[in-house]
Amino acid sequence: MADTATLAPSTTAVVPREGGESLVRLTEAAGNKVRALIAREKQGDYLRVSITGGGCNGLSYKLRFTPEAKRGDILVRTAGASVLVDPRTALYLKGTVLDYSSQLIAGGFKFTNPNAKASCSCGESFSV
Repeated sequence: MADTATLAPSTTAVVPREGGESLVRLTEAAGNKVRALIAREKQGDYLRVSITGGGCNGLSYKLRFTPEAKRGDILVRTAGASVLVDPRTALYLKGTVLDYSSQLIAGGFKFTNPNAKASCSCGESFSV
């Protein structure tokens, strides 16, 4: 019987499957901003895009940085950034373009999602 004190814990990293820009694409401006934020925030090298229930139209976009992929994630390399999308989000995101504007009024990240049937004026929630 092996001595359990000498066994190293498993450090198997999750390897996400590769996806293409047909799932989600960042514009050059969005890619530049994401890379700058990753360097500044130091929360991880991946941008995770997810969709959750909520917002005034039923579904809401969420962006955050993460150091690693989760099981089932899809990795999209776009505009010099690495984007992670979970399989459930991928159903709603297909064909989406993420842009960035530095304008004082109506600036920030903007989603253009061909699957959205309606979206709110703030652009942070939508319905399908």
